[in-house]
Parts: sequence; C-alpha cells; structure tokens
Amino acid sequence: MPTDDEVVQTAADAAENVIFSRLGVSEVEDYDVTVTFEDGVLDVDVYVKAPDADEGRIADDAALAARGAVDELFG
Repeated sequence: MPTDDEVVQTAADAAENVIFSRLGVSEVEDYDVTVTFEDGVLDVDVYVKAPDADEGRIADDAALAARGAVDELFG
C-alpha cells in the first residue's frame, strides 16, 4: 500500500511530465500542480499559463494523467 506522500508525488510528477512533454520550459510562463490525498480521496488541480498553447486542454490532460498514475500505483 503506497503512502500518502508517494501518492501525492506520483500524481504531481505525472502532471508535470504532461505539461513539459507538450511545452518547452521557455513556453511556460507559470504553472501550478496542487495534489492532495486525504482519507483515500485524490484531488488534483492543475494551472498552466502558456499564452501560445491550449492551456485548458494541457491542464486537463495533466490532471487526468495524474489520476491515471495514481490508479496504476494502486493497481
């Protein structure tokens, strides 16, 4: 059984991987990945500011990847 810290780190890493697999570091003006895991409930919030990109889509995809990575961790 993974620890809460392992769950949070796995989710955050997966989200950041999606962001930076789609955008170069110089394209990202700002980003924030917030992950909490309490009482078995995962909450992932991703914000991306990259004016020349589809920020909403990338943030959504990053959040989905975070959730998927946690599912695999428990799988």
